[in-house]
Amino acid sequence: MKTTLKFKYKFPENFNPTYTNGVYGGIAPQGEIVMNFFFERPPLPYVENLELGEEGQAVTPPTVIDPNDFDYNVIRFVSSGVIMNLDSAKAIHNWLGQKIQILEQMREENQ
Repeated sequence: MKTTLKFKYKFPENFNPTYTNGVYGGIAPQGEIVMNFFFERPPLPYVENLELGEEGQAVTPPTVIDPNDFDYNVIRFVSSGVIMNLDSAKAIHNWLGQKIQILEQMREENQ
């Protein structure tokens, strides 16, 4: 007897995919793989002040107040984390490898 198994996807109301350009993590004490995804960017100033004239126009360039170590920082905004066992990691590694291969082929064809 043939049976069809259906997978239904449920999303929380606040589901919102985020861009990532890095990951930090390792192996947890219980043997799971831990990945924390982040978006890396330069820091923003603390404050930006703009002096306005009587008619609301800017009369001078903005005054910017940066943190003391502004030039030596990179912000890593951690948006999400994932914990998985070895078997799940292998399956995701395989899936990701397939997607990378497809994308590389598409790029080669478009050159």
